[in-house]
Order: sequence, then structure tokens, then C-alpha cells
Amino acid sequence: MRRNKGPSRLDLDEAAGNGLVDRRLFLTGVAAGAAAGGVFSEPASADELSVEPWMKTPGAPFVGYGQPSRFEDKVARVWASAPNAPGTGAARTPLHLLNGAITPNGLHFERSHNGVPDIDPSLHRLLIHGLVKRPLVFTLDALSRYPMESRTAFIECGGNGGQLYQKDPAQLNLQALHGLLSCAEWTGVKLSILLEEAGVDPAAKWILAEGADAAGMSRSAPLAKAMDDALVALYQNGERLRPSNGYPMRLLLPGFEGNLQVKWLRRIKLTEAPTMTKDETSKYTMLMPDGKSLQFVFPIEAKSVITQPSPGLMMKEPGLYSISGLAWSGYGKVVKVEVSADGGKSWGLAELQQPALLMALTRFRMAWRWSGGPAVLQSRVTDETGYVQPTRAELIANRGGKAIYHFNGVTSWAVSESGEVKHVYA
Repeated sequence: MRRNKGPSRLDLDEAAGNGLVDRRLFLTGVAAGAAAGGVFSEPASADELSVEPWMKTPGAPFVGYGQPSRFEDKVARVWASAPNAPGTGAARTPLHLLNGAITPNGLHFERSHNGVPDIDPSLHRLLIHGLVKRPLVFTLDALSRYPMESRTAFIECGGNGGQLYQKDPAQLNLQALHGLLSCAEWTGVKLSILLEEAGVDPAAKWILAEGADAAGMSRSAPLAKAMDDALVALYQNGERLRPSNGYPMRLLLPGFEGNLQVKWLRRIKLTEAPTMTKDETSKYTMLMPDGKSLQFVFPIEAKSVITQPSPGLMMKEPGLYSISGLAWSGYGKVVKVEVSADGGKSWGLAELQQPALLMALTRFRMAWRWSGGPAVLQSRVTDETGYVQPTRAELIANRGGKAIYHFNGVTSWAVSESGEVKHVYA
């Protein structure tokens, strides 16, 4: 069957070099017209549809908790942990196989320091003490009686993308490089309500948050953040938190690095200064070129990455494609994402999927007419504060090559003439 060529190159205005197409393709009827013209599909008639086997027999019965299709078994997390400590390590989200901005609960990334505790919710308690007028203890039932709020927020591990500090580009896929990132709707009680009930001492400037895992994972955070938009989260995407994400309660500090979003929350202590716990002195600090380390760098800087195409996802024949990716910032909303197909020589404005929420993942899309030749795909984000995602070279010049945390430089994917996609430095 001969392919209908559809709109010519002249019908689609270029937004930047190497085939990037103006974002108006997604804003008007042009995309529908392109599809009807055969850019995305081939002509067919109704008599080409056959009656498949699954239309001839009754389907599966109801189950108590729905599961994905068996044909989607590759949409799964991958993880790594030490042989002698199977509960220590991280499981990564398959961002390259997802769409939209919300991460399903079963695919949300996980970082654990000593395994996932099996907590009986009837026995779990949250203690608020320290520089307060009256210490308080909350059961899960008590918290459930307070007014609830929901916030859509990303959580990103401070070490996400750390391999990009290395001298040579790691030949890994998106999940391995950037999979310590997820986004969900979190529902719970504003921490400020609980702190006000306990009565905050004017001398208090920090909080210590401690988890109920075997590692006793704990971090210090500014009291100002706790009184602003922090939640004691009880639900994730409408259901109770999963054990791997903090059941029965976790701390949510929107925009802050993941390690501060303490899971299995059991204690909040108000203090005058940081507590200097093992988790904020032995790690989660930022080593600088002069050998000194920055402590308490909390917000996640603006960052973006192209999820499709990306390493491991082969391009097929030349034609019109949709480049898709994610952008986020711990400083506020995403207001602009630009995409390049020529390694940063020229940039086109991508379309943002709405709503673009505060401190949440934002999906972006860019139409691209791939000629079948080599290309280097990049994205860069600008947030509402005016912060622009730096190039990798700019980030390395500022932090040196020995850094581990908070990598937010531009990521580059090279597309070869064969359609293979690889991680490169550009």
C-alpha cells in the first residue's frame, strides 16, 4: 500500500533547525489534518478489521485491585541495592514509558536506607515536641479528623542524574539516568495546623523530621517551610500511601529535595538550629571545586529532560514525530520549555500541557519532522522566577566534576541515521 504523503514540508512552519515544527501544530486543527493526510497513519477501510479471539469469549472476572495489562509488563521499576543489604538502595521510575504528568503509585520511585518497615497503623504515632508550648502525640485516626488538603507535587532524589557529572556520558537509558523522579497528588493535613496547636516557641527556627524505618532516617528543615506549604501526607493519588512511599504518613515539603520528604514520619522536633544528623552531614551535601561542601541546599533547581525519544526507544522511518518530555522546578511554576534538534544551535518553543502547576511535573511536547539524518535533541526550561536551566558545561564550571547531587544541566540525546538514540555530551 502506498503511503499518502500528507502535508508537505512547506505546510508546517519550522520553529528551529533540523526539523523542529512550530508548536501551533498542537494548538490548531493542523495536527488532525496531518493525521487525516496520512502523516501518522495509512488509509484503510472498515472491512479491514477482523474479529479477534478476545471478541469471541467472555473476559476476565472482577478483581479486588486492578492490575495493568499483561502486555505492559515492561512498564516497571528497576532497582539496585548492595548484595548484603537488599533494602538499601533505590527503585527508579520508567519515565520513558509513561505519559502525562502523574506517576502511578506502583511506579513511583523509591529510596530506602534500610528497607521498608511493615508498620501497624493502629500502633503508629506522630510526636511533635521540642520548642513548643505543649508536646502532642497524634494517632492516624486523630489526623484523619483534621481538615485535609491536596497538593500535586514532584519528588526528586537529590542524587537523580548524578551520573551526568562523570567525565564520559554514561550509556544508560532515561530510567537509569533520571528515574529518581515522580509526581503525585498528595493529600493530608497541613503541618502548620499541627504546629500551631502545639504552640511554637519564638526561639524555634528549624524542625527535625524523623522516620520510623530501621535507619532512623532524619533531616533538618527550616521552620518557615514547615509553616508554609508542608503536609503530613496520608494519601497518594487518592489511596493510602504505599509502604514504600511512607505508609502510614510521610512529610511533604513541595519543591525540596527528596531526602527531606521523610517517610514513615514519627517525630517532629522544633529546634533553634539544624540538628546535624548523619543524613545531612555524611551525605546530601554538595561538594564544590575548592573542596568545601554546601549544606542545606534544599530546593530542586529547574530541570527538564526529553522522555520520548530517549535511549532504548528506537526511531522508525523518517517522518513527523512528537518530542515529549518533563520539566519541573523547586522554585515555582514552569513557564517555558525550549527544544533543540541540533545540539543547542537553535531552539524552538514547546507546547506545555496544562495545567502547569506549582512545583509539579509539567509535560511538554514539540513537533519534529525527522529527516532520517543525525540529530542531537535537548530541552531547557525557564521557571517563573526567571531561572534558566544551565548547560552541562555551565554546571560543571560552577560545581566541578566531583559533585554528586542536584544535577540539573541540559541532557543530550543523539539520534543516528539508523534511529538509535544514545546519551551524549554536547
